[in-house]
Parts: sequence; C-alpha cells; structure tokens
Amino acid sequence: MTADVLALGRRRASRSLLPTAATLLVIVLAFAYAGAFDVTRYRGAAATLLTLAADSLPPDFSRWPHWGRPLLETLAMSVCGTVLAAATALPLAILAARNSGLAGAGAPVRLLLNTLRSIPGLVWGVMFVAAIGFGPLPGIFALACHSTGMLGKFYAEILEHVDPAPGESLKSHGVSTLGVLRFSVWPQILPRLVDVTVYRWEHNVRAATVLGVVGAGGLGLEIVTAFHLFEYREALALIVVLLALVTVINSVGGFVRSRFLGHRS
Repeated sequence: MTADVLALGRRRASRSLLPTAATLLVIVLAFAYAGAFDVTRYRGAAATLLTLAADSLPPDFSRWPHWGRPLLETLAMSVCGTVLAAATALPLAILAARNSGLAGAGAPVRLLLNTLRSIPGLVWGVMFVAAIGFGPLPGIFALACHSTGMLGKFYAEILEHVDPAPGESLKSHGVSTLGVLRFSVWPQILPRLVDVTVYRWEHNVRAATVLGVVGAGGLGLEIVTAFHLFEYREALALIVVLLALVTVINSVGGFVRSRFLGHRS
C-alpha cells in the first residue's frame, strides 16, 4: 500500500514537472527581454538615486496652504469613482454571474467587464480629459470605468459562490423569492461586497494621484509639477502628504472590514 502511494506521488510530481519548468522558463525569458540581466543598466543607478534623495531632503512643506484643494480633489475622485463603479458593477455582475439564470446575457456582459478593466486607467483618463476637459471630473469617470470592470468581476464571482442550500430551504417553507434574497443571498454576499469595494476605494486613492499626470488634477498634478520644476523637496513633501492620506484611508478601510468581517475571524 505504501509503495502504491509513493508511486502515485512520483507520477503526479513527474506530470507537474513540465508545466513548472515551462513557467520558470517564461519568467526567465520575461526578465531577459526586459533587460533585467544587463548589468550595464545598473551602473550609476545607486549614485543617481542617492543624489536624488539628497536633493529631496528635508521635505519642504512651505506651500502646504495651497494643497488643500488638490487633496480634496484626490479624495473626491476616489470616493465618487468608487461609488459610481459599485452602483454600475452590481447589476452587471448579476447578469454576468453564471448561476443567475440569464445565460444569454452572461457572455456579452462578461466581455464588457473584461473590456472595461483591460483599458488602463491612464488611457481612460486621457479620453475623458479630451472629452470634458481638465480637472477632477474626468478622473472620476476614468476611475469609475476601470473600477466597474474590476468590481463587476469580483461581484460576479461572489454571487457564483453563494451557497444555495439556505435559499432552497426557505423556498421549501414557502418564502418568496424576495425573501430568499433578503434572508439567504444578501447576508452571504454583503460582507464580501463591502470588502472588495473598500479595497477598490483604497486602490482608487492611489490611482487618482496617477491620473494627475494626464491633467485630472489632485495631488498627482502637484507632484508632477514639482518634479518638472526640479522642486524635489516640495515633491517629497507632497509624497509624504499622500502617504498620510493613504494611511488614513487604510485605517478607515480596516475599521469597515472589522465591522463586516470581524465575526468570521
């Protein structure tokens, strides 16, 4: 019996050897193609980084009274973009979920969600800046489009993993479809919906900063402008402010998660 188990284990290991070797080869080739193994690329890199760090210290907070509006713009973009995405992604996820009973609509909606998340946020930002001008408004729509694709995928997967047994039990006792959704499906999906939505909000705070590069305003525009003017000390100060903002958002997200998911720990 032991010999049979060992033989089975060896056969499974041999079958997985080729895929593992192929995966490692692809990784090595990707690094090679990117020039990661070209040692000449690293000459002087450490000295340049040290010089840049020295020019950035100490951070210059002298212009802090002018950073209130960009800070609020970054927050507004992240909050509004996430809310729009969540409101759009949930009905799309219901259509996309394979257990929703809407087989005809599932494939097109999944293709739509895949398209939305395949286009980078910066590209969405460029398109909306060209369409409606500069400022936080195009940033909101850019974040909403990309986040709809991501949240729709996550929401659909959450719906597909709903345990049908409690709902079937309620139906057998004469509970209506609305009652099944209220007392069986919703309690199962709500904590996970909140979890992924809060995580996406945290991501959108950082993404809103990146959108400043294409003219969507916020702290990102201030950081890019400081770098263009070689004001490295001010740029470092803005990065510190951004880090503080992200830390606060992460703390809020952790609190929300603890309220909805803490009982599962």
